[in-house]
Amino acid sequence: MDNRHVLVVGIDGVRLDLLPELDTPHLDEVARAGFLAPVGIDDATPTMSGPCWTTVVTGVGVAKHGVWGNRLDGNRLDLFPDFTTRLALEHGRRTFAVGGWAPLFLARQGGPLFTAPSRLSFIAPREDTPEAWEEADEAVTAESARVLGSGEELHASFVYLGAVDETAHFHGCGQEYRRSIETADRRLGRIVKAVRERPGHAGEQWTVIVVTDHGHREEGGHGGRSEPERTAWVAACGPGLPAGATVPSVRHADVAAHVYAALGIARDPHWTLDGAAFTA
Repeated sequence: MDNRHVLVVGIDGVRLDLLPELDTPHLDEVARAGFLAPVGIDDATPTMSGPCWTTVVTGVGVAKHGVWGNRLDGNRLDLFPDFTTRLALEHGRRTFAVGGWAPLFLARQGGPLFTAPSRLSFIAPREDTPEAWEEADEAVTAESARVLGSGEELHASFVYLGAVDETAHFHGCGQEYRRSIETADRRLGRIVKAVRERPGHAGEQWTVIVVTDHGHREEGGHGGRSEPERTAWVAACGPGLPAGATVPSVRHADVAAHVYAALGIARDPHWTLDGAAFTA
């Protein structure tokens, strides 16, 4: 039995420049155990969730995956699948994806992005408001903790939390936004705690990656090229990523590439990945 596992937690719309001001002990713990690095969204990629998350989970940029907005129509995911699908279909690994934004998980708006993981859970918000998204993220967290903590053999998982982004769209990057980031951090802590309490955790090796897709303007909103919008970040820890590691540069496409590397799967040149595994 392979004891290598990867957990990717995607928290939508978290500004890097605000993190030092906030109470985020669980993200800080990941960063201390490995690294936290800025990600500059390249000029070809719109600073929107659809393109950025697609790059994160496929390991290729917009020119290849073909997602240019929050509708995923015209995508080339048949050629450039997300890592949960590729691992399940081509490598026989058990994978899991969960969240509440429809085009990531359902055949809506050109989706799904996660085409065929071994296990998928979709938990929709009752309406598009910050309050409803907080409820949905709470349910996503509970489901993640239940599944990941059960001891089920899951080699790679992706958990999506969307309330932070929704809060910025409604309220800007003020106190409500900051509170939502801190709440998301507590949810991250619960998910990681569930992993650590798995029945066989002592014999497992886990890589944990936390990533955001884009930032926000001060008044809320994104899609432009301002520094707060185009600056994302990745934090990661696990085998091969020593505490306090310095990484030369990190791109969104590196996340999927590192998932494969962390599972000991050699990249196939036919995948034409644009990303590379994180190197200390």
